[in-house]
Amino acid sequence: MPNPKSTSTDSERSEFYGRLAPHSLAPLWEDIGNLLLREPAPAAVPHLWRYEDVRPLLLESGGLITAEEAERRVLILENPALPGNACATDTLYAGLQLILPGEIAPAHRHTQSALRYIVEGTGAYTSVDGERAYMDVGDLILTPSWTWHDHGSDGDGPMVWLDGLDIPILRFMTTMFTERYADPVYPESRPAGDSRARYGANMLPVNGSWASKTSPVFHYPYARSREALEKMRQAGDIDPYQGHKLEYINPATGGAAMPTMSTFLQLLPKGFKSEPYRSTDGAVYSVVEGSGKADIGGTELTWSARDTFAVPAWMQHTLEAGEDSVLFSFSDRVMQQSLGLWREQRGNQ
Repeated sequence: MPNPKSTSTDSERSEFYGRLAPHSLAPLWEDIGNLLLREPAPAAVPHLWRYEDVRPLLLESGGLITAEEAERRVLILENPALPGNACATDTLYAGLQLILPGEIAPAHRHTQSALRYIVEGTGAYTSVDGERAYMDVGDLILTPSWTWHDHGSDGDGPMVWLDGLDIPILRFMTTMFTERYADPVYPESRPAGDSRARYGANMLPVNGSWASKTSPVFHYPYARSREALEKMRQAGDIDPYQGHKLEYINPATGGAAMPTMSTFLQLLPKGFKSEPYRSTDGAVYSVVEGSGKADIGGTELTWSARDTFAVPAWMQHTLEAGEDSVLFSFSDRVMQQSLGLWREQRGNQ
């Protein structure tokens, strides 16, 4: 027999709730609408960081503090809806890092996974567990969780790259650890390019194994990735929602290159305008080539080369290219997919 409708008054319920609080209790039914949402409601908002505005401030920071003093001289790209949280989206950290000729950013390691996407300059390097990767614009370099890494520059000009990390995710899970190496530079263990030679040709060493969930190839040169996109264009097929889009993968598994962050590169031909699209992974984009517009949840952003912009989770958006354009992006898609949570929506449904 169903229970009769409650006859309690608002004041009676309020008095009851007041007696719960001293016991560290709260009524779920008063907050269930905020906990069991009908669809995602990200706190982050669409935002564009224009490189021409950021670059002078980044270079100014080079005269205020050295890379060694700062450990990492970075300007955090903070989403304006999440000030003080070091978040570009709800789940992703992004920042622009500067290293000057002759500098060394000292060796350390941390449980956060990191990526570097090169925005400006040449002649600098990242060393991962003693193997150097020299950087060029458009290159992707991975720093797997708990690997020793340092940065240095043998070049003659400023070097700038986009840092992407899973800091908000690990902060939520309370699994962040950091350790600093005794010396500024971790000892060389392998020659530059060794990992790509072993694992980067769709082949694996016969007597070797790779247990890490992060790709054994930690340096993906832009020249190769750009060529692959051009081959896709020549094939003629284009995704109306994504353009020509590729994912960086772990050659040992065929899966995503990192366990918590997916990484992508896409080509938008001149005049291309994508159909409306949204997915549950929020993303950070770095413009490698070209210019265009993004409409993200009704907010229009005009982007050009070297700009960075954020697309919050489950926010419908379109991308339009004013000229041939290449965009790098990273998101938390792989983590959502591994948990069976990722969802996308193509078009207006």
